[in-house]
Amino acid sequence: MPSDNIEDLAVYIHWPYCTRICPYCDFNVYKDRQDNDLHRAICADLLHWRQWSGPRRVRSIHFGGGTPSLLSGPQISLFVKHVSSLWQLADNCEVALEANPNDANEAQWRAYNLAGVNRVSLGVQTFQDKGLKLLGRDHDSAQAKAALRLAKDIFPKVSADLIYGWAGQDEFMLRQDLEALLAYDIGHISAYQLTIEDGTSFANAQSRGDIKSVDADISADFYDLVRGTLKGAGFSHYEVSNFTKEGGASQHNLAYWQGRDYVGVGPGAHGRMTLDADRYASIAALKPADYITRIETEKMGIESETILTPQAWGEEYVIMGLRIKDGISMSRYEDITGKALPQNVINILIGDGMLIQDNGRLMASAQGRLVLNKITEMLLISD
Repeated sequence: MPSDNIEDLAVYIHWPYCTRICPYCDFNVYKDRQDNDLHRAICADLLHWRQWSGPRRVRSIHFGGGTPSLLSGPQISLFVKHVSSLWQLADNCEVALEANPNDANEAQWRAYNLAGVNRVSLGVQTFQDKGLKLLGRDHDSAQAKAALRLAKDIFPKVSADLIYGWAGQDEFMLRQDLEALLAYDIGHISAYQLTIEDGTSFANAQSRGDIKSVDADISADFYDLVRGTLKGAGFSHYEVSNFTKEGGASQHNLAYWQGRDYVGVGPGAHGRMTLDADRYASIAALKPADYITRIETEKMGIESETILTPQAWGEEYVIMGLRIKDGISMSRYEDITGKALPQNVINILIGDGMLIQDNGRLMASAQGRLVLNKITEMLLISD
């Protein structure tokens, strides 16, 4: 079995409900409702995963969605306790929850913290009310700032999401957003370029000529501005869209990028499990009702399960791993696939300033991160 800390698990719990579905979102989400059957189904699914994985150590628990901040403190506590009853939690286990600024409630957030949540990720997106309206958000700038203040007071680690490249945004607005966010002295910032995903409301609007994003050249300039500003403020650009101060990196997302195993429960959740040198890729049933029915009839929520071929596993490891500053272990790639990456192609990309090779690891340069799709295509097609 390939090593690289693969014995540790990350646990992802997907809560699929939102009070409002953002027009740019292509996640598996549904209009908000109370769903006690889903709580029970997720707990039963976690039990199936424990039977599948065997005894392992859990390094992170992540509540995503959807909007998991619609859950109550006792509900979050139930899930955390259930995970801890099934697996051993690492001493520094990260328990993270995604939240919207308009869900900020001191009593509820303190209940989350008592339940074990030690990291919160706030969907700020922008401090420009004009931008928030375009993005379909149900909070305003004042609510975002109040939520950041409250989160800083309650949780040991706070992260905030920004979206840049929306139609009407200019460099001055982006600078304002970055300066406003830096004033809160948080340890982690995720800055995402607005992309128009097929099947979303924004995609439909753009097909009618209603443009929702800036052009590619402006977006590239914005990326440079974000990177330069945050690095200048002491942040490490440790992943394509993520910046951290010392100790602030998302342990849960690192599981994806480093190719470690992760449990995925809840409607539409993806998972990866390595057993007896095989790498399993799973997807849970998408619709909440279908997911619950599968739990009742099959005792598990997984609807699709595939054993990845060594080639597919290796491709996933490269595609995800080159996103992070530390890159990939070339020997681990060989362990997975039984062959080496093409050194002649690596040398060309190093010469072009796109890749860095050091001490058995392969990393994308800052310039290379801008064209990762091209780099991985060259490496993997030539392989």
